[in-house]
Amino acid sequence: MSEIASTREELAKLLDPARREGTLVGFVPTMGALHEGHASLMRVARERVGGGPVVVSIFVNPLQFGAGEDLDRYPRTLEADLEVCEREGVDVVFAPSVDDVYPGGLPQVTVAPGELGDVLEGKTRPGHFGGVLTVVAKLFGLVKPDVAVFGQKDYQQLALIRRMSADLCLGVDVVGAPTQREPDGLALSSRNRYLSPEQREEATTLSRALYAAQREAAHGVEAALQAARAELRRAKGVDLDYLVVTDPALAPLPDNPAPANPEPATEARILVAARVGTTRLIDNMSLTIGASR
Repeated sequence: MSEIASTREELAKLLDPARREGTLVGFVPTMGALHEGHASLMRVARERVGGGPVVVSIFVNPLQFGAGEDLDRYPRTLEADLEVCEREGVDVVFAPSVDDVYPGGLPQVTVAPGELGDVLEGKTRPGHFGGVLTVVAKLFGLVKPDVAVFGQKDYQQLALIRRMSADLCLGVDVVGAPTQREPDGLALSSRNRYLSPEQREEATTLSRALYAAQREAAHGVEAALQAARAELRRAKGVDLDYLVVTDPALAPLPDNPAPANPEPATEARILVAARVGTTRLIDNMSLTIGASR
């Protein structure tokens, strides 16, 4: 049965035996509204730590929501979330209050994401990644995990957390787990619940565009982007924010990698963000530019 900690002191008490024994600790930070995508992260954490404790945090972090974003309507489903954690064999669920995470108010010292925090999602949501990195750093300090697992769906977030862990010598192995999808390709997201049936059908355009890009990546970056744009143009209810191809660390690719099956092939990432109705969705996939068919 999952133990529940609501305070720092309760969390420390529950994890003290593992720390005394030197057992590996796995960690999955979440904002709740858990679905199969989150469950898959818990399973990856379990694989990484074996018999060591797996900790899942459930905390809706106000620091990463900007003006006009959906903090107030973000789903809070603690009872259902606890059932998911119990089913997946999670040892400790850390569900603190805002006051417990930010005693005395929001922090005066925060983590700056650097240039990578100002592009893509960061350009659309100023301050978002500073809030994400600050709360993740605090949670790392409280849980003291050996391994932390994040989904690749939030790829920019994953890249920034990896960089933070390395740059600040936090000693946490940050693992990226594959995106979980519905049978029709739609990436699992807590925000999918905001979509009407018609909007949900339109939302599958994002994954179709990315799969189209994968199929054409052998012919170069521009061919991949053209294939993705063609899919997106067919959708009436998708308001595109960005569609880009970068290297796996989100840095720019070299100018126009040769399309004719170069050796070696170039590994890349394609990322998309769009609004479907009032709901903002993101997705991404790996590409191999110039790979043989």
